[in-house]
Amino acid sequence: MSEPISPFEASPPTTRRLVKSIAAALVAALLILVIIVLPAEYNIDPTGLGSAMGLTAISKPSRTLQIKDVIGGNEKIREIPVPDPGKPTPLPNPAIAQIKPVEAQTRTMTVQLGPDGETEIKAIMDTSQVILYSWKASGEVYTDFHGHDPAAGEGFVRYEEQQSGHEGYGSLVAPFSGEHGWYWLSLSDKPITITLKITGYFRDIKDYGAIR
Repeated sequence: MSEPISPFEASPPTTRRLVKSIAAALVAALLILVIIVLPAEYNIDPTGLGSAMGLTAISKPSRTLQIKDVIGGNEKIREIPVPDPGKPTPLPNPAIAQIKPVEAQTRTMTVQLGPDGETEIKAIMDTSQVILYSWKASGEVYTDFHGHDPAAGEGFVRYEEQQSGHEGYGSLVAPFSGEHGWYWLSLSDKPITITLKITGYFRDIKDYGAIR
């Protein structure tokens, strides 16, 4: 009767089999590098699979826009120690009161759009400047009310978006210096007219006119 073979005495893999195993491991590592690591870490995507899986977005630098809160903080007024009698309590954020040497200005702009036409009108404002606005359109329009600082690149902030409407009213305290205003896209198959009225403190109005 033959003795049982010890597992420690099993014959080692052949050289050919070992080479195949190493080659398979290298191919797998190469695939992981090309498909996952390069797109995610270096935004290099030779196969296009990294973009399809959303990995290239991981490696892109984030683009941020710092917004200074010019009216917030005053809700804590009740938590501030009261000074000596007869002296005012200082506001945490005094920007809500803006004393100007001149009266506010008013501008009215009118633009006509053809079917599927679009336009933009922007108020050029400094940080914490204030405007009141109203606009009306003779037909339905898509509206994007937003602001951006041209010096900061392509980033922008959105104040309001209307998928469909024909009027808008409100006010804005500019959170940063830059352009603040409206993009309109006509949803009508007929020519329409948009009239915008702005009252307040701003440096200028940038009217792009009808884009098409």
